[in-house]
Amino acid sequence: MSAHYQILHDTHYRYDSPVSLAQQLAHLWPRPCSWQVCSEQRLQISPEPTSRSDALDVFGNPLTRLAFERPHDELRVCARLLVQVLPRATVDFDSSPAWESARNALTYTSRPLPSDVLQACRYRFESPYVRLKQSFVAFSESCFPTGRPLLLGAQALMEKIFNEFTFDAEATQVATPLVEVLERRRGVCQDFAHLMLACLRSRGLAARYVSGYLLTQPPPGQARLIGADASHAWVSVYCPVAGWVDFDPTNNIQPALEHITLAWGRDFSDVSPLRGVILGGGNHDPEVSVTVMPLGEGEI
Repeated sequence: MSAHYQILHDTHYRYDSPVSLAQQLAHLWPRPCSWQVCSEQRLQISPEPTSRSDALDVFGNPLTRLAFERPHDELRVCARLLVQVLPRATVDFDSSPAWESARNALTYTSRPLPSDVLQACRYRFESPYVRLKQSFVAFSESCFPTGRPLLLGAQALMEKIFNEFTFDAEATQVATPLVEVLERRRGVCQDFAHLMLACLRSRGLAARYVSGYLLTQPPPGQARLIGADASHAWVSVYCPVAGWVDFDPTNNIQPALEHITLAWGRDFSDVSPLRGVILGGGNHDPEVSVTVMPLGEGEI
């Protein structure tokens, strides 16, 4: 059994004054994975960029580089996708190694590390939005008693964040420090993913930030609204036996057929859908609309 989706991600900038030069980086193509296939992808850009190049970033995510060398007072980037999501392999959490053993396997010693472990090590350290602090170790203390299997501990941490924090779109901004999120117990999916990362990495474990989309359900009896969805974020934990295993602390579930993966990195700064530098422009805030719709339910 699989799920098929059509996705629309529309970003619109209106600038107070003309932008004379701009460079933009876009993470808008779904990452090829064993559990998903993107059969169609279209990127509509207005105005037309002076140059465009498609490549992979340092984490292996599809990346589009855009350059604009003519004055413009607005920018619109619209991605349209058709994606098939497949079932993921099941993992026995009880048979995962003790979290201390997993931590030790990621520690540099005189012996060479296997390539997969070495790749995972890049997700153990601080990153722009994820700091390593004792307060995050203390918050997650009950989830990681001595000898507990790593994936059971990660599951308990996901549940703890879900139960103790309130989703509040007005509570934080992109740059709100995690210690403030921890104190106020409010935030959005990005905050909850960053918090879970901080708790895991502060214990020496490897975990990465995953960006993507989540199929949401409209209220009973109401039609699905175009543009009412949003980008989503969750966490992937490295287990020496099982590999990478995903957890969604915002919803207290393991990502499955309703999660579409775009990209992964150390935190949001590595995989934001669209970011760049501009010359000019004045004040500007993007208008972003996202629609995730099962194929066959309608057209977007």
